[in-house]
Amino acid sequence: MINKDTKIGDLLQENPDKAEILLAAGMHCLGCPASQAETLEEACAVHGIDVEELVKELNS
Repeated sequence: MINKDTKIGDLLQENPDKAEILLAAGMHCLGCPASQAETLEEACAVHGIDVEELVKELNS
């Protein structure tokens, strides 16, 4: 189950198909080394994205 504390690197390693959802949400820095250690919550805060909505979409 993906949650707001899931690290982007872990998410993409386990679910590479979810990259499309993150890119559509506006996270275009998925290849950046710094983003790999960020949690979804941290990345959403930087990009102005509602973390709860994104987590819902990622888990659907």
